[in-house]
Amino acid sequence: MASFRTWHCLLALTLLCSTACGQLSPSFYARSCPTLGLIVRATMIKALLAERRMGASLVRLFFHDCFVQGCDGSILLDDVGSFVGEKGAGPNVNSVRGFEVIDQIKANVEALCPGVVSCADIVALAARDGTFLLGGPSWEVPLGRRDSTTASLNLANSDLPSPASDLNTLISEFGNKGLSPRDLTALSGAHTIGFSQCQNFRDHIYNDTDIDPAFARLRQRNCPAAQGTGDSNLAPLDVQTQLIFDNAYYRNLLVQRGLLHSDQELFNGGSQDSLVRQYSANPALFASDFAAAMIKMGNISPLTGTAGQIRANCRVVNSS
Repeated sequence: MASFRTWHCLLALTLLCSTACGQLSPSFYARSCPTLGLIVRATMIKALLAERRMGASLVRLFFHDCFVQGCDGSILLDDVGSFVGEKGAGPNVNSVRGFEVIDQIKANVEALCPGVVSCADIVALAARDGTFLLGGPSWEVPLGRRDSTTASLNLANSDLPSPASDLNTLISEFGNKGLSPRDLTALSGAHTIGFSQCQNFRDHIYNDTDIDPAFARLRQRNCPAAQGTGDSNLAPLDVQTQLIFDNAYYRNLLVQRGLLHSDQELFNGGSQDSLVRQYSANPALFASDFAAAMIKMGNISPLTGTAGQIRANCRVVNSS
């Protein structure tokens, strides 16, 4: 009987600590906002019906949030007065998008659950739904993040991986965030959806040798060689199925049709070649690893407990 009581006490402490001690949990809002998942899903469906590309944009938004100060919604903060956010950083400016969708989800959530759900958690849920609604895997999103009251332009400029990075640099940059080389290769598979700007792949299609010549010529049609000309012209990251979440990205790498230099680095005689081959042949393995890596990335330095705040407006810090 004593051991039974002890087990129950430990269980109660564990359940209490998942909130009080700052652990993330998929059931964090089970009582305070039980319809959260439905609200996010319905808003996301509407957003993707208007523009399918938005699914990819929201996955990228989550990535750019988590790699700077952790998954704290800092990327959502606007420059207001003397406050400088992260939207003007080199990797983000005129590039990262989806803020209006996050605003709409937040407004819909606030209508039913005012002052309860963080913007950081909304970004995490939107990324999951953006993946799933384009045909990718789903997963239970650990929740309970709180929103930052700060942002870092400097970290946004330094910590987000460059499309020109080589494999060793990518492994190091992901490792700095607690992510393994396998996580790197799985998360890069998000490039099976979405688009990139000419300025991000110009050097690869004109100067690299690890690229299929016919593919390079195809991309050169819409990306002039001269810097400053057509910089924002878009090309699909996945030449085959840019609006369907599948494993075609890896099949592209096998035939040197990665759009970014950093993409092709994953299959260029290095340590990730074998895993790229596995993902190209086994979509279920990729889907499983991608979901696991997204959960792991979502655990990068979250604010929990009493840290941070629950913003009323995702774009600005609450007034005191």
